[in-house]
Amino acid sequence: MKSDVLIIGGGIVGLATAYQLQQLNPGLKVRVLDKEERVSAHQTGNNSGVIHSGIYYKPGSLKALNCIRGYDMLIAFCKAENIPFELCGKVIVATKKSEIPALEALYQRGIQNGLSGLRFLTREEVLEYEPHCTGIKGVFVPQTGIVNYREVSEKLAEKIQAAGGEICLGQKVEAIVKAAEGAVVHTQNERYDTRLLVNCGGLYCDKIAEMAGEKLNLKIIPFRGEYYALKPEKASLVKNLIYPVPDPNFPFLGVHFTRRISGEIEAGPNAVFAFKREGYKKTDFNWKEFWEAFTWPGFQKVARKYWKTGMGEYYRSFSKPAFTKALQALVPGVQESDLEPAGAGVRAQACDKDGGLIDDFAIQESDCMVHVLNAPSPAATSSLSIGLEVAERVLKKL
Repeated sequence: MKSDVLIIGGGIVGLATAYQLQQLNPGLKVRVLDKEERVSAHQTGNNSGVIHSGIYYKPGSLKALNCIRGYDMLIAFCKAENIPFELCGKVIVATKKSEIPALEALYQRGIQNGLSGLRFLTREEVLEYEPHCTGIKGVFVPQTGIVNYREVSEKLAEKIQAAGGEICLGQKVEAIVKAAEGAVVHTQNERYDTRLLVNCGGLYCDKIAEMAGEKLNLKIIPFRGEYYALKPEKASLVKNLIYPVPDPNFPFLGVHFTRRISGEIEAGPNAVFAFKREGYKKTDFNWKEFWEAFTWPGFQKVARKYWKTGMGEYYRSFSKPAFTKALQALVPGVQESDLEPAGAGVRAQACDKDGGLIDDFAIQESDCMVHVLNAPSPAATSSLSIGLEVAERVLKKL
């Protein structure tokens, strides 16, 4: 089972990396491993389906650069492969005067990142876009869109296989050994030899890197995002996407409304510390994973700094009235009875030892390996660009 490049992780970033490698060098033998029986079973398959514009990210950061480039690449890919998508735009609204400076700073950041067509909205203009939304000032972002990222991933997998690549499912990595030339990866029933290893392990990317002998200054802390859906008869309360002004000190965007490409309106997510890396339910618990995260010095510093915010998120997690109240800040007409439980996703958020929730993509290299160690939102939008970045690094090593 030899390959030139072995990619661990069949989420959208891993698949995009394989696809871009084949585009740059069609002769390479590329293989993707994933422990699940289908691609994109975790972060990719449980996200909100938003095509992000790039308005939120620090100019010049990997998030900003890859989101802008990846946005164009994603749109082109969807058009070429007839994948349904829609550029419906979104409104970001300030609901109180204290939020206006942050909203205006967000607008300027969007301009710095090269976005065109951004518009400030008065209270009356907000209502033209979203008739049931409250807000004293808003920004309209025309680039924002919606797509089904699982469908994008499945098409990438199809293209990879058609070009001669292999996708090996049900292969959980149990050991990684450096070899004279490259690395050897052992799963429960196979041995894979490769010249170069790429780690796109998502929620377990740090564990895979450590398995490969890397020394890390970060750990993945899982945050669960829980959603409600508006009942079909209440879907008219939201036309497209409505977002609050985010807290600039917290790497989450706050509860918001999102129209899915299939038509449903989702409300959420919150952001609660998950007691298991793949803990999609409130009752999911893994003692070892919980203890590793809880005792990480960086997480303890985060907990001390954001404990009030964290308690509020947990309160909304267990209190439907509190979750509803947060949504009513954007759309006052939403009632508790209008909401029904929807899915949940878990975000792999890297946290360093000093208590920093890493706010940018993070890629670490060694002799025969490339590790993608922090790729939360907007990684799906950015995936083809991240994949190209990683592919170029791989080819330099080869």
